[in-house]
Amino acid sequence: MELIHQFSSGLFIIQSVIFLALLFLLGKFAWKPILKSINDRETSIVDALNQATLARKEMETLKEDNERIIREAKIERDAILKEAREIRDKIVGEAKDVAKSEGDKLIEAAKQTINAEKNAAMADIKSQIGTLSVNIAESILKQKLDNSEAQNELVQNYLNKSNLN
Repeated sequence: MELIHQFSSGLFIIQSVIFLALLFLLGKFAWKPILKSINDRETSIVDALNQATLARKEMETLKEDNERIIREAKIERDAILKEAREIRDKIVGEAKDVAKSEGDKLIEAAKQTINAEKNAAMADIKSQIGTLSVNIAESILKQKLDNSEAQNELVQNYLNKSNLN
């Protein structure tokens, strides 16, 4: 069986009409929604890329801001520590000055107390020596003046010295 294909214009027209109808139906119901969804997808991808770029730029800006804030905080911390050290040194210096002044006052008061006690002790010693000297002299005189001859001699010596002066 030999199949011979012959051109049939009726068949060609019907097939062409069916093809055009199919193209029309596909264009109306299939290609427009497919193209629309492809365009929508492309738009959403472009938007997502734009948002990612914006987010990256914003992250870089935030990172720079954070680094700047950290630098400023370190500078401020260093300034505060320096000021605290200066205040501490000033307070320590003032405390040393006050302690030295108070120590000098205490030393001076102690010296005055020591001098006062020394003077009081010297006066007491002088008083005791005076009393002891009088007691010794009295004892010696009593022993020497027990006899009347020694008394007369002492009076005579005293009068001789009085006349000479």
